[in-house]
Amino acid sequence: MLNELYQKLEDRWIEMVKIRRFLHQHPELSFQEKNTAKYIADYYKKIGVPVQEQVGGNGVVARVEGALPGKTVALRADFDALPIQDEKEVEYRSTVPGVMHACGHDGHTATLLVLGKTLHEMRDSIPGTVVLIHQHAEEYAPGGAKSMIEAGCLEGVDVIFGTHLWATEPLGKVLHRTGPIMAAADRFEIVIKGSGGHGAQPHKTKDSIVIGAQVVAELQQIVSRRVNPIDPAVVTIGSFIADNAFNVIADSAKLIGTVRTFNPEVRDFIEEEIEQILKGACLSGRCDYEYVYERGYPAVVNHPEETNLFIQSADTVDEVHTVEEIEMQMGGEDFALYLEHVKGTFFFTGAKPDNVETAFPHHHPKFDLNEKALLIAAKSLAGATLHYQDKHSVSEAVPK
Repeated sequence: MLNELYQKLEDRWIEMVKIRRFLHQHPELSFQEKNTAKYIADYYKKIGVPVQEQVGGNGVVARVEGALPGKTVALRADFDALPIQDEKEVEYRSTVPGVMHACGHDGHTATLLVLGKTLHEMRDSIPGTVVLIHQHAEEYAPGGAKSMIEAGCLEGVDVIFGTHLWATEPLGKVLHRTGPIMAAADRFEIVIKGSGGHGAQPHKTKDSIVIGAQVVAELQQIVSRRVNPIDPAVVTIGSFIADNAFNVIADSAKLIGTVRTFNPEVRDFIEEEIEQILKGACLSGRCDYEYVYERGYPAVVNHPEETNLFIQSADTVDEVHTVEEIEMQMGGEDFALYLEHVKGTFFFTGAKPDNVETAFPHHHPKFDLNEKALLIAAKSLAGATLHYQDKHSVSEAVPK
């Protein structure tokens, strides 16, 4: 049955590509994905798959009920885009100014839609139930996973699998890891309130830019000098705004950054340490400040048994030539929330474009992916699903 499923997916690879390119041309930002959600729901309705809309917001959940007894397996794909101008010179470039799929979510969606269609077609020989979770708003905390879980998308689910197309890794490589694989991702915002004035009279001001620069410099010492080197952590300032005329000292400076950690105690420590540094700098500069720390997604922690099962199933995919353990990644993913509720694993599918030495990274204006990876992702998810069913049907048949 698995070989038949793989063959059907091969036959529908062109359909995956067409869907992916359509979605790439019509991206929508997190929490604004009305048309994309409708497109997904309409796709399932046309082929007779039961579908639930507006799950926790713009989420869509479809269910394929197999005719044979078995477990309930969830598969998840996200479908939001990013506020980035598409700079690629391709026929399927984004038609929406300032918005593009720069992370592969269009490919995730195309993969799951066609896989769902194929499983539905083969439902008479499929065991158990497959829940197809199409999630909105992965890119922006609090994300879509939280609200979809609260709305019941995981009710009755025994296991969940998910993948991310990884455009910086070669086609044919799938990457896995047992335990922590992606970091907790937090956001913080600082406003330093000084007292502006003429650039020729700095002694009459409280220079928010100078204080801000001191804060940025000191923040670099949190990870290098105050966190145990064994615990991975990142503190990054991504935005420093103190816009003004060239000869005017700004009243205030705004800093926005991110913290990435795996250890919850380190996460707490860094949140507190940022404020201690900020407090000291502003005290010495006689400035006031505002500090907001927003907890984002927790770390993605894969379960051992389900990860090992995926490794075994990946070997059945002809297009996969390398199954490799990956280092922990400092990027964040709200797939973490699903794994806090049910067992499962999240893996990466190599999708580096052909004939390039260095691929553009995720979230880059010229990001693109190798569309052959859509088939590999679909087969990998399908293989994990059926191998899970096979394993549990055998184990439950053995008398205890």
